[in-house]
Parts: sequence; structure tokens; C-alpha cells
Amino acid sequence: MRLFGWVAALAFAAGGAAADPDPADWDAVLEEARGQTVWWHAWGGSVRINDYIAWSAREVEDRFGVRVEHVKLSDTAEAVSRVAAEKAAGEAEDGAVDLLWINGENFAAMKEAGLLFGPWAEDLPNWRFVDVENKPVRTDFTVPTEGLEAPWATAQVVFYHDAARAPQPPRAMAALAEWAEANPGRFAYPQPPDFLGSTFLKQALVELSGGPEALYRPLDEADYEAVTAPLWAWLDRLTPNLWRGGRAYPQSGPRLKQLMADGEIDLAVSFDPNEAASAVANFELPETVRTYVLDGGTLGNVSFVAIPFNSGSKAGAMVLADFLLSPEAQARKADPAVWGAGTVLDVEALPDEARARFEAIEVGVGGIPPEDLGEILPEPHPSWMTRLEEDWQARFGVSR
Repeated sequence: MRLFGWVAALAFAAGGAAADPDPADWDAVLEEARGQTVWWHAWGGSVRINDYIAWSAREVEDRFGVRVEHVKLSDTAEAVSRVAAEKAAGEAEDGAVDLLWINGENFAAMKEAGLLFGPWAEDLPNWRFVDVENKPVRTDFTVPTEGLEAPWATAQVVFYHDAARAPQPPRAMAALAEWAEANPGRFAYPQPPDFLGSTFLKQALVELSGGPEALYRPLDEADYEAVTAPLWAWLDRLTPNLWRGGRAYPQSGPRLKQLMADGEIDLAVSFDPNEAASAVANFELPETVRTYVLDGGTLGNVSFVAIPFNSGSKAGAMVLADFLLSPEAQARKADPAVWGAGTVLDVEALPDEARARFEAIEVGVGGIPPEDLGEILPEPHPSWMTRLEEDWQARFGVSR
């Protein structure tokens, strides 16, 4: 269920808790947080990510006395719908969601509808390590975050291929259609509105359209047809040559990876530069798999966590968010043997011991060093993603 349109229409404001914790008084936050339970609603579709969240939960409970329960989501909109319904019902305290791993589309909707607590993020003690100069930690899909969410990982579009079967993969979106024609059935992408599938559409749109300024402001119907025409023409050419002739699509990134493991495809897309390296290390993909980026750059963004306006454990949620920003937690997450997600910290500015954690990380077979990721292209405004998903479904969608 997509929320960008209707959630912003909620007309009344819910009354906040009488004594919300002040992140500027961190000792008081720590004291209030002890004994709280944080219901962290986060995507649950990856074993390694779930394991990392479980590790974080154990550490936060041991160190700060905050219990963390991971509510595994298949779609972030599930939790956003819950918060919106609670506001509509006048439930201003003790909501079901205390912390939410959120994407730009849903952040924009929640911010506009007044569903978020804050500002708080830039008062976290570990914010001082965040790379505010080189990473887009103060905007989310062009929308200013204004302290309403805290960054915790970076992501960038990459492709991975089996070099034994496809030694010369395409290095541009236009070339991908040609490659698929020469190798029918050997490429797939997840079915939108799966986040990875929708991101693949945006990558194609930005490259094929030339990235006009219209993409970085709210969608205007006067721009839409001309900007998207190259995308639909390209998809018309690509789709018949997809896996199963475009008559079926994998439903998620993990399913796409399984197709590669089973030898059904030779080329796949990911929003995690270290996904292939981690899979090779865990014997989920063959050692001949390699990761690369397109010559003209690829979309990149930051993953955030946000606190709903009616969380009953705001202090505990902030303590968890701050731990996720710690050099220890960020380095562990950046290790492909654990997860492999990019850090939001300025590694070069860290204290020696903390910086050494990152320097000790090995990329691994099948991975790509951070310095080889190339140009990071900015994400379009979230309204474009919503419309692309709708129109893709009308043109190319298949029943689940």
C-alpha cells in the first residue's frame, strides 16, 4: 500500500506526550531509556541483516538496559499505515512502532503528515562522527530530514555477473537492452513495487532521460510524459528478453540472488555493493561472481531510522539509533562477512582505534572496493517513484 498521496491528507494534529525526552540532555535520555522496550519495525527479508539487527539488540540491552524487538516487515508501508491509523484514531501515546527503518518515499509522507517525533538526530552523541560533507545525510530523496531521522547505512546500485558465463557485462543501461537481446532470459530484476525493482527503474530513468532537473522536484504532469518516454521505449525492448520472457518476475532481491545461484541468470542488480561478496563468502554464490558499476554512475542513498510521533519508548529508540551510529556498530555492519553495508561515518576523521576497525575490513571475493564505486547519482523526488511503480504495473505488471 503506497502512502505518498493519502497519508498527507490527515487533517488534525495528535497531542504529543507531555514530557518527550530531550536528546540534548543525553544523561537523562539514558536514564529514561533503561527498562524500555523498543519495537523496531525493519525489513526482515535478509538473514544477514536480521542477524545484524539481533546483534545490535543484544548489545543495546547489555550496555543500556534497553530491550529491542525486531518486527520484521516485507514492506515499510505496513508500519507507516499503522502509525497513520493510530493518529487518525487520536492515539497520541504508546504507539505500536518505536523505531522505523524508513525509505525516502515513506519519510516524505510521514513528515508531511506530522507522523514523526523530532528533531532529535543531530543531538545524538555519535552524530559527531557522521560525514555531513560527503554523504547525503541531511536529505532523503531530495526531502530535508531536519533532524527527524538518523542515518545508519549507505547503499548504491551495483550489478553482479557470473564472469564464467558472462565475462563482458553491459556498462550502461542502453547497452543492457542490447546485451539482453544477445543473451535472452539471462537477466532479471525484482517486480516493482519491491524496493530494488523500483530502484532499478529509477536508475534506468535517470540515465536514459539524462537526469533533467524535473526529476528532483515534485512530479509535474507537464514534465512526466517527455521525461519517461525513453524509459518506456527501453523497457518495451528489454522486457521480452528478460528471464521467463518478462512473463514472471522475482519478488525480491534475495529471490534474484537465488536465480543467480541456480544458474538461471548471469546478470543481476543489487542496492548493496557487498551483497555478492557476502554471498560468495557464505557459499550462496559461485566464486566466479563479480560486482561492478555502470560507467556513468549509479544511484546511491542513505538508509535512515525514524521515531513515530506517538512512540512510548522515544528515549530507548534514540539510544538504539545512537548505538547504530557508533564506530563499532558501523564497522561491524560494513564487514561483508557480517552485512557489508556502507558506513555513514567520516572514517578518515575517526580516532585511530576506530579507524583501524574499518581499515581491517576485507572486501572479499566478488566484491568491489569503495574507491571503485564511481559517481553516486542523486535519487529523484519520491513522487516520481510512486508514479513509476503505478505505470510500470499498468504496462508490464504480472499477477503475483
